[in-house]
Amino acid sequence: MRTTVNLDEQLLIAARHRAVEESVSLARVIENALRESLAKQRATRETVRLITASGPGVKPGVDLDNGRSLRQIMDDPS
Repeated sequence: MRTTVNLDEQLLIAARHRAVEESVSLARVIENALRESLAKQRATRETVRLITASGPGVKPGVDLDNGRSLRQIMDDPS
């Protein structure tokens, strides 16, 4: 597929040098770098483990979908 991409001039020069060193096309160098970058992003995603507690659940009258109500309950010193 053909597309146009604007690259930093120094980055393009470095990519051209790499292409010559590896005896591959500039397109191949860019494709490989993009594949590597995308794979790295996928691999570095962290899995979040939520810590839960057992118990009777939410107290009567507490609406977890109402932020204002929750703030009032949390701010109540009693």
